[in-house]
Amino acid sequence: MTTSAIRARDFLETQIGTVVVEVSDVAILNAEIIPNNAEIAAFAESESAEVLASTAVVQLGEYFAGARTEFDLPTDLIGTSFQKAVWKEISDIGFGEQLTYGEIAARIGNPVASRAVGAAVGANPVPIIVPCHRVMGASKKITGYSGGEGIPTKKWLLNFERIEYVD
Repeated sequence: MTTSAIRARDFLETQIGTVVVEVSDVAILNAEIIPNNAEIAAFAESESAEVLASTAVVQLGEYFAGARTEFDLPTDLIGTSFQKAVWKEISDIGFGEQLTYGEIAARIGNPVASRAVGAAVGANPVPIIVPCHRVMGASKKITGYSGGEGIPTKKWLLNFERIEYVD
């Protein structure tokens, strides 16, 4: 649960489902992938939130059109210090690149925490913007995905970015 209030919601129909973006006046709070044709209502309680939600939808649209490889959006990710460290590390994985849970654990200074890294990756509140789909199990194996329809959604994103993986 966030401490910042959701002040606007917008959405984008994509190849993997509807991406619903929720924002405060100053940051992206959530980005959820849900099935297309779900009943979603956009709203805005302030002009700044409306602009931010709109900007997020534009950038996501550019990503899905193949015209954007990184996002320039402020986020306010609520989580433990461990989760935030994992999400920061994931944010640094470039388009078309991948890391394993173990590599991320080592990078945040806790090389035995690959399972905990997996849990933090699964709790990422802003998939695609913080590209958790770029994280794999050992040997480039797909171990799961919590967004959209799960593993099929992750496979679509990996194929879209031409990231190799083991089925």
